Order: sequence, then structure tokens, then C-alpha cells
Amino acid sequence: MTFTNLPPLLGEALAERGYEAPTSVQAAVLADDAQGRDLIVSAQTGSGKTVAFGLTLAGELLGSFAEPAGSPLALVIAPTRELALQVGRELEWLYAKAGARIATCVGGMDPSKERRNLQRGAHVVVGTPGRLRDHLERGALDLSRLSAVVLDEADEMLDMGFREDLEEILDATPDSRRTLLFSATMPAPIVALAKRYQRDALRISTAGDTRGHGDIAFQAVTVAPAEIEAAVVNLLRLHEAETAILFCATRDNVRRLHATLQERGFAVVALSGEHSQSERNQALQALRDRRARVCVATDVAARGIDLPTLSLVIHVEIPRDAETLQHRSGRTGRAGKKGTAVIMVPYPRRRRVESMLRGAKIEAEWIGAPTPEQIRANDRERLLAAMLSPQEFDEEDRALAQRLMAERPAEDIAAALVRAHRAAMPQPEDITEDTPEARRAAQQERHRPGFEDVTWFRMDIGRRQNADPRWILPLLCRRGHITRNEVGAIRIGANETHFQVPRAIADRFAQAVARTAQDESGEESVHIETSGPPREAARAHGRDNARGHAGGKPRDRRDGPPRGKPNAGPRHSDGAPARGKPRRDPFDNGPPADRQASDGPRSGKPYADKPRPAKPHDGKPQKGKFRADKPRSDKPRSDKPRSDRPHSGKPRPGKSGPGKAGRPSGPRH
Repeated sequence: MTFTNLPPLLGEALAERGYEAPTSVQAAVLADDAQGRDLIVSAQTGSGKTVAFGLTLAGELLGSFAEPAGSPLALVIAPTRELALQVGRELEWLYAKAGARIATCVGGMDPSKERRNLQRGAHVVVGTPGRLRDHLERGALDLSRLSAVVLDEADEMLDMGFREDLEEILDATPDSRRTLLFSATMPAPIVALAKRYQRDALRISTAGDTRGHGDIAFQAVTVAPAEIEAAVVNLLRLHEAETAILFCATRDNVRRLHATLQERGFAVVALSGEHSQSERNQALQALRDRRARVCVATDVAARGIDLPTLSLVIHVEIPRDAETLQHRSGRTGRAGKKGTAVIMVPYPRRRRVESMLRGAKIEAEWIGAPTPEQIRANDRERLLAAMLSPQEFDEEDRALAQRLMAERPAEDIAAALVRAHRAAMPQPEDITEDTPEARRAAQQERHRPGFEDVTWFRMDIGRRQNADPRWILPLLCRRGHITRNEVGAIRIGANETHFQVPRAIADRFAQAVARTAQDESGEESVHIETSGPPREAARAHGRDNARGHAGGKPRDRRDGPPRGKPNAGPRHSDGAPARGKPRRDPFDNGPPADRQASDGPRSGKPYADKPRPAKPHDGKPQKGKFRADKPRSDKPRSDKPRSDRPHSGKPRPGKSGPGKAGRPSGPRH
């Protein structure tokens, strides 16, 4: 099929851009049964959806371009700024010969300038949900003449919490409009949205039975967790891709990896939620101008990026689900070009990745991290190909070559050229081989001197009590009268922490811990005792629990001293929280221990010995209860996508800590 049936203006624009035949999704929306109907289109990322809905809007738009632009005739809604700007650029060249006016409304841009553009008139408006809703509520956006609405990447918009914005915008449009819904995946919320706002919609699916992209080669690289950054460096050096994008889960990880690659000598830019729109535009322009070759980005910030030269995608952190994997990988292999998507898989996470790939119906090649020898072999082949390829030289180049030949032998000149070529490239990193013997040898090399013979100790606090090496290490030094260099590995578990002390000073450390068991204020201190290695202690703990259950008497969590660590409150000078009143046991139905001896609760109401009778609610939803018939509000606070900032670990106000009366400050089980 060709573009012969299109209006001449659109056919000429496509020919100038090198389009010879439509893709599968473009051919589907141009079919006779799709003309003038609402559409639900599910197609792979990078399959030409933007040009597809641009072509299907031609029937509503071409006849109106002769009139002066007024209120918009078509509205395109995209989840992110980058995708909205990209859609606007695509529609501009597609309808340039027809004289269409395209206006974009996205967050991060000057809203007053956008309002002036809307007042001057536009045939098509492209924007993000939050900014479009803002203009609509202020009266700057008039949707009364709208004949078509396009929801691009609708699944991502719902996932980012724009449902309420979309509903308000769609409710303000005429009932006679066409609604075109384009998405790479089609989950249940998309189907529900289509049923509400579409009439007799035609379902078009060109993704096929498998989610894997035919133009993308998937690879899974197994690597030690501590060597992920080194493996990323080697992957970039092995492929030497013209443009590569690296995906991280959080802004902090983007910032750290960006700094690491800059230090290694890569031309790299970063994209995350902490960057302004101007910084994002500059980063993308650097990639298009070839001034940068590597982009480190978060999922949300990279949504909608379309770089023609992007051929390598590296998932530095494992995607959260199959849809995220598909959207990330879809940045490459676009418009019929080939691409490679590599997933970095730490050894302990291999089963999870295998399960995710099976669910996504993607066949990935499992390989090890590239070695320096493989990288140097590729460098030699690339250098030979570059040097032996036909080239044109001017007189100045030949004059300099003759002078060099007169001064030095040809072999020395060639060797100097090879050295200069290698010096300009980042050096590969040494990677531990994926064998048990190599991993054990690497662990021995990383072993700290002086800790060949150690004694393990345990503390009665863990992750559930917010245990952290930043205050555990000073606590051990204060309690055990040792220095930080005399503390070995620290292993933090769910409810306990194990750490190493050299056997030569273990007895002295244990005696000091016993003397300092009670702090200056007499409050209960963290319990420290000798123990076996963490794995052996966990197995012994499991055997004790099994014996307790077999004897008919399950272990009571209330036996022994209360264990727990407050999230907040007063702390010692070394950073460890001070022990105050014991934490209430969540399995104890009685009053807290510190109030059992009192005459009654603080509220003045006596405690009842019998349970309260359940009150019937007559089928009405009770206050504070979950209502299945009422969807939760997922409206974002602004046009910006939800924050990808990691949780700081500090308690949130009103959730825990001493700021909320009547609630224990320890963690909930």
C-alpha cells in the first residue's frame, strides 16, 4: 500500500520526509471502515502513531484551513512535555503546506504567551493535561468548535494520575466530536475510559500476539550488584552506539550515574524531574547535534523522546513491570530501524527478570558483562575499518603526512595514531567473571586486612526499627570502646543486625558492651550479644520457631523485653535514638504498658471489658471506609509528572513519630 489516496498536500509532505509506504498502524487508520469513526488503536511504541493520527485528522481539518484560525478544531493530549512538543513538531511539518496553525500548551513554558497564542487562533492545540485544564478553567481555551480529540499514550496518562484532568477536558468538548485513543498497551482503565467517552469505537490492534518488538534485540546481562556501573561503562564501550539512553528509577540515581560517566570521559546529558524545561530542551538538542551521545534519564522524563540515531537502550535498574520495559525499550527500534535493549540483572534478581520476560513474551539473550578483552578487540576492528575506508585528503593533510614520513618511520606513525585513538576513548572496567570461583576470588580480594578471623555479634534492631549504619557505627564505637576501623561487615536484617569484630578484640568489646548496657539516664539500651554468622543465625531462628510450633506453644512475641526502635524522637550524641517508653505490642489488645497502672485512659472514658456491638449501616457507605464504587482521586498537583524522588526514609508528618498523639512512634507490623 502507498500514500496515493491522500490529499496532495499531505502526500508531498510525506514524500519530502522520505515516507514511501505507510506502516501497519497508518494503513489501518486510513482504511475505509475507520473513516469518521472513533478509534481505539493499540500499536507498538515507535510504529508511527503520531503520523497515523495526523493523517486520520485530515478529514476534519483540511477543509477549514482556508478560514482564519479561531478556536481549535482538533485537540491532542499527551502525558509529558517532551512528547507534546514532539507531536507538535510532527504535525507542523505534516500540515505546513496546508497553512495550519499549531499551538502547544505544556508545563514549564510561559502560560501568558500560550494564552496569547490561543487568542490569536489555532487550528490544532497540543498539550499536557494539567496545562490544558488550567487554560480551560481560565477561559483561554475554547473547545466549542472541537471536532476531534486525540489521547496519545493514554495508558501512561492514567498511570501518572491524570484521569481527573482528562475527564474535565473531555466533558467540556461537544458530543459530536471524534475521540481517537492511541496507546501502546490496553489495560482495563483504558477500556473503561473508552466506553465512557467513545461511541461505536473501532478497535485496531497492530501489536500482534507478542509484546516483543520485532526490530529490538533484547539482552539480559548478569552482573554483581556492586559492579553495575562498571558493566554499564563496558556496554557503552562495546557498542559505541551513536546515541544511547540509560534508564534509572530515581533522580538521585540519575545524578550519580551521570557524574560517574562524565568522570569516565563520556559525552553525557541527564533528564529527570528536577531539570527545568529549558535544561531538558538543551539536553535533547545536544543529543540531536551529536554533541552528546549518552542520555541518563528516568522513566517519566524520557517518555516521548524520539531520537532518530538512538540504537541502544540500557535498563540500569530493572523496570517495575512489563509495560515499563516495553515503553523504555521502545525508544529505539523506531520507524523500521534496528535497536538493542539491555537489562542489567543483579545475580539475586534473575528469577524476577525471567518471570517478567515470560509475562511480556519477550525472548532475551542472557549474556555476561563485556570484558576489557572483548572491548579492545572491537576497538581494533572499528579502527581498521575507519582507517581503511575510502577518504578524501586535501593538500594540507598530504603535506603534513609527508613531513611525518620524513621524520619517523611509517610504523611509528601508525602506532602513534592508534595510541591517540585509544587515548580519546574511555578505558574499559575490569569485571568479575560470572562463575562461582571468580566471585569467591573477587570477594577474597575485596576482603579487608585484619578481618580474616572475626567474631559475629548481633543487635536486637533491624530494618523495621530503621536501623542504619550511619548511627549504628557510632553506637558500636561508643558502647564497645573501639574505633570504626575495628568494625567489619554490617548485615541489617528485618528485626536484627549482625556485625563483625576481629576475634583478637572480641572479648574486650563484649566486656565494654556489658558495662555500658545502661546509658547515663538509666533507659534501656540496645541489646548486643555474640552470635553466629547471619545465615546460620537465621537457620537457627527458623529451627527454634519450628520446635515451638511443634510443641503446641507458638512463640509469643510479647515474651522478653520490648524490641523496636522509634522512627523519631530524642537521640544520643552519636546519632542513635534514645530509648524511651516501650513500644506497644500490636498483638496486645489491652492498654499500653505505660498506662496500665493509671486510673483510666487520657480521654477520661473507662476501658470496656466487652466488645462494642456492630452497628448496621443500612447499605450506606460508612465514613472512612473503602468504597469500591467510588474511584480514588488521582489528580496530580500540577502539570508536572509525579515525582520520581526516592523516599528519604524519614517518617512523614502525621504518620508516625511523636508528632501524632496517642500513636506509638515505632513501625507498624
